[in-house]
Amino acid sequence: MAKKQADGDGLDIPNRIEALPVRRPGPIVAAVIVLLLAAMLVQGLVTNPRFEWDVVWKYLFNENVLEGIRYTLELTVISMVVAIVLAVILAIMRKSINPVLRAVSWFFIWFFRGTPVYTQLVFWGLFAVLIPRIGLGIPFTSIEFWSVDSTTVITAFNAAWIGLALNEAAYLSEIVRAGLEAVDPGQTEAAQALGMKRSLIMRRIVLPQAMRIIIPPTGNETIGMLKTTSLVTAVPFTLELQFATNAIASRIYKPIPLLIVACFWYLLITSILMVVQSRLEKHFGKGFDARPTGSRGKQPPLPGKTDGEPKDDINKLNAATFNGMTA
Repeated sequence: MAKKQADGDGLDIPNRIEALPVRRPGPIVAAVIVLLLAAMLVQGLVTNPRFEWDVVWKYLFNENVLEGIRYTLELTVISMVVAIVLAVILAIMRKSINPVLRAVSWFFIWFFRGTPVYTQLVFWGLFAVLIPRIGLGIPFTSIEFWSVDSTTVITAFNAAWIGLALNEAAYLSEIVRAGLEAVDPGQTEAAQALGMKRSLIMRRIVLPQAMRIIIPPTGNETIGMLKTTSLVTAVPFTLELQFATNAIASRIYKPIPLLIVACFWYLLITSILMVVQSRLEKHFGKGFDARPTGSRGKQPPLPGKTDGEPKDDINKLNAATFNGMTA
């Protein structure tokens, strides 16, 4: 009954206006058009014999394809882990008071962001040609304590993930730096007032709060890294998913079905990564979610209010606050 009275229902109000909702046919028409186009697309995919769905199903779980998926995931995980560690270091260096550290960080980001990842992968593939041996000794002298052939260290797999990680670190470092700068400087000042060291402040205060800014673009970069692994043929590394499907297509002269196989697995892995990204965003976003304001906000009722009355009416809330201060 209180809700009806609050909404004005059941009361004898003279000259009541019976308002009708405004009709908006636009969204309905747009939805019908989109559904029609989607139905046409699905019908074309299913009925077109040139897609050769029987071949797609035959090679969907082929052992070479599954092996390619394994190498693709390994490249993605290793590259992103290394890139994230390097990105945090580079971002901290960019904010350092040491001009040398700032300059080195800036040069790294400038170089790896300014050159194509394909070109970088080609260079890493030629690393053994440029530097035949890797050694440890006294700089600027011929004294050498230990050395090894470059081909035994920089294999095709190692060259692939090193090239991907260094390129990705340049982009992620700017994302991390933006997240660090988004944290209120007062947090750092308060921690310093408590006697905390700079490293402890970064680990316990700044980074946990910056994660809600860093996670969404980092998730997008991870998904992009998954697809960028298809470029490691420039090294050349020939065991990842895209090359595996291309090799089968070249052998049986059916490129379209094998492209569909590659698309299916990329879409499946990307969908899983999107779910993980969403869960991480919710976890690190705890305590930062905006609450609705106005008369429809889900707030507990003020003292003396009934459940049928608006629970956080801004005007009444201010009036109650001012009255309390006056009293």
